[in-house]
Amino acid sequence: MTVLPYKYRKPLLFVLALVPAAAVGGYFTGVYGWTELTADVKNQIIAQIGNNPSLFYLIAAVQTLIYALVFGFSGYILSVKTGLMKPVKFEKKPVMVTLGLTLFTGLVLCTDLFYFRNQIPQVAAMYQGKPSFAYWMASVVYGGVIEEVLLRLFMMSLIALAAWKLFFRSEANPPAGVLIAANIIAALLFAAGHLPSTMQMFGEITPMILWRCFFLNGIGGLVFGHLYRRYGIQYSMMAHAGAHIVWKIIWIILL
Repeated sequence: MTVLPYKYRKPLLFVLALVPAAAVGGYFTGVYGWTELTADVKNQIIAQIGNNPSLFYLIAAVQTLIYALVFGFSGYILSVKTGLMKPVKFEKKPVMVTLGLTLFTGLVLCTDLFYFRNQIPQVAAMYQGKPSFAYWMASVVYGGVIEEVLLRLFMMSLIALAAWKLFFRSEANPPAGVLIAANIIAALLFAAGHLPSTMQMFGEITPMILWRCFFLNGIGGLVFGHLYRRYGIQYSMMAHAGAHIVWKIIWIILL
């Protein structure tokens, strides 16, 4: 019987802890995503899986579970190698800093309500109703947990490790500049990763829609990456989920 090496036990426990969030977040991302698809895209999906939205939701949940397991496990190992992995616990000072940055990021997201809604007709249409339960769950759980695993724990750690080994291999640890650069690059990739869903929602990519995508997601990505670098992945998850909560509460109150 093969025993899992000790160095892989913590990554395994970490990804197992992600399973509930991945299942719930993936499922509701599928539910919300289905409502946002254009008729043409829905017809293409129906041609492949039949007129069965529940199967679409299940596929989204399974896909998210795979992401969480693969990128969570490998991201944890990369994070340890780069010194970015911190003890998974919550302490007073980091929590207070995180709460402040959560509020800041939530207010940045609210520029969608106060500015982009007046510039982009499709955004104005989006705010005709209140956020659905599926949208809440997808944003808070999938965004707050799974996106942080993908973009911070895995991607930012990978970029930092590559830059460190390529340009600063004589250093015992990645220089601060490498980690900051990795955060910026990961934030840009985070924003760019929202372009396909933006195209599905709006049907086009105009300069203003492109600016909206990179501004809202880029600022958030920089904040979440900063918290990951300083305090640990749990704080970036907390801020990401919390920023969506702040934004949607203001949305409900004001609209």
